[in-house]
Amino acid sequence: MDTCKIGQYMKHLRKSAGMTQKDLAEKLNVSFQAVSKWENGDALPDIGILLDVCDALNTTADKLLNGGSFAGRERRLMRLEEVVTGFRYMEEIGRLFGENCTFFTGMIEGINEKMNIDLLAYLKDPQTREVLYAEVLIQGILSGRTVELDEIEANFQNRKIVKTIRRYLEKTEQ
Repeated sequence: MDTCKIGQYMKHLRKSAGMTQKDLAEKLNVSFQAVSKWENGDALPDIGILLDVCDALNTTADKLLNGGSFAGRERRLMRLEEVVTGFRYMEEIGRLFGENCTFFTGMIEGINEKMNIDLLAYLKDPQTREVLYAEVLIQGILSGRTVELDEIEANFQNRKIVKTIRRYLEKTEQ
């Protein structure tokens, strides 16, 4: 853990919020000298007030303790082609095992119940299939993955879906 990097990040956040060290100290009920030590990399906030520090600086503990970056969370690229292939494999299980096979029906029923949909009906309609693809991509984005917006814009017919995916990407990349 690089205390100097953490301190520099804290200082940046504090100044961006228009606060002095004294302002932050008062907000956290600590001395301005404690804030100074944090920002100089001489000490770290006590675990008991870490979340309060994060709230005051409008950041997360993960990001703060990594000096402004998400360590270990490299935003792995999620390709639309992989999502499409995943759904094809699901359909293939039905063809290979039989649509009345307990394994296949259990999988489909589980998805239907969890998502409150009729998966097989959605897969038959190109428009609702596109919605399913978008749902998987958005869940991936929320889990720390990323997508190439050019690929999304080129392959999705529904412009509202493209706009929604773009909004989720922007929110998670901030």
